[in-house]
Amino acid sequence: MTDGVKGSTRRSTDRVLLQRTAELAADFLESLDERPVMPRTGRDALLADLGGPLPAGSTPATEVIEDLARNAEPGVVAMAGSRYFGFVIGGSLPVALAADWLTSTWDQNAGLFAAGPSASVVEEVVGSWMVDLLGLPDGTSIGLTTGCQMAHVTCLAAARHRVLEQAGWDVEERGLFGAPEIAVVVGSEAHATIPTALQYLGMGRSRVIPVETDDQGRMRLDALETALPTGTDPLIVCLQAGNVNTGSFDPIGPAIELIRDRRPGAWIHIDGAFGMWAAASPEYRDLLDGHEGADSWATDGHKWLNVPYDCGYAFVRDPSAHAAALSPQGAAYIVYGSAERDEFRWVPEYSRRARGFPTYAALRSLGREGVREMVERSCRLAKRMADGLQDAGEGIEILNDVVLDQVLVRFRPADGGDADARTREVITRVQADGTCWLSGTTWHGMAAMRISIINWSTTEEDIDRSLAAILAAARGA
Repeated sequence: MTDGVKGSTRRSTDRVLLQRTAELAADFLESLDERPVMPRTGRDALLADLGGPLPAGSTPATEVIEDLARNAEPGVVAMAGSRYFGFVIGGSLPVALAADWLTSTWDQNAGLFAAGPSASVVEEVVGSWMVDLLGLPDGTSIGLTTGCQMAHVTCLAAARHRVLEQAGWDVEERGLFGAPEIAVVVGSEAHATIPTALQYLGMGRSRVIPVETDDQGRMRLDALETALPTGTDPLIVCLQAGNVNTGSFDPIGPAIELIRDRRPGAWIHIDGAFGMWAAASPEYRDLLDGHEGADSWATDGHKWLNVPYDCGYAFVRDPSAHAAALSPQGAAYIVYGSAERDEFRWVPEYSRRARGFPTYAALRSLGREGVREMVERSCRLAKRMADGLQDAGEGIEILNDVVLDQVLVRFRPADGGDADARTREVITRVQADGTCWLSGTTWHGMAAMRISIINWSTTEEDIDRSLAAILAAARGA
């Protein structure tokens, strides 16, 4: 404890605590190459070590940190490591992690310019860099959110504002009671965060108009043309850049052209949780051709940019719609900026973490070429994994066109038996082995193994080591 300790004595105590914490953090990072990816412990053991009644008295700070590191680490997933291939989760670039430590130390409330000028200005800089890097229209506004879920909420709030304003309705003042009905068109394989965002915004999860997709999860243009409502009622259309199972992209350019021709007043939103980063690569940019014609875009920083949790980005072509939808009612005690950026006007939070600092550090460290190389390397490694599995035979089938960083795998028994059961058994064996971790999924009614390669530190050696573990599990299943 440092309460009641004054001046240099207290700061010296703080330094010792932080230095010891840095040592423990470095020890963990250095263990990632060899530690099992998934924990070997469970809830009961963790509760026994971490729980119990709240102590009546104080505990020295260094002792608390030592105990926390020792007792929590057995339940910590090696998600930051190079062989974690689950859920499209990146790691943390060392420079972004270091900036995140500074972010916690500075402890800025990134809601108002007056509460943290540097946090505000860094967000301005990051916004301009990312709009350029991702090929978005000049003047596009940005909000830094917890992740793509809240980025969708932010973008679709702006969409709701604009389409209802066009219908003569002020949704921020009057709410949705009696408002014109908004039609929402989505692909039948849209990510769950899209209907969840609609739920949060009062537009309903099940009232969407689904559009049929092809065998890779891409929206079919002919089905979109049929699904688009006629007339002039408010309309939002959500497209997808990167199917969470296959990595496939909707035909974005042609879809936008069709929507603009049929329904000029519609708002077009793109879910690019990880696929938006293809814009940073000349090799993969054509997957996004025409994406700049949309009205809003959402993506994650804790995926391909590899900054620490939590970080997402909401981009809106029309800053006035963005600010109108998100700006809160004023309070007398708050000091608002004029020319300065008050960050809470662009996200659904007053008080929040200064997420711009880790993003700034990552982008400045990598530069345009570093981001490009990171994206392209992940895609090459995904193809290496897919080719290695396909070439092994043994009933292994790659279900998707490996267009980006996702690999979808199925394991068929030699005797023609239950492929779903064998696939699930292989997944269980791989997860128990601990060399790598990947998840299972259901794809078009079939059990499948889902491999996401998006960590900055993954190497060919990691792929080959993981490939050997998967093949060993397949042979034992």
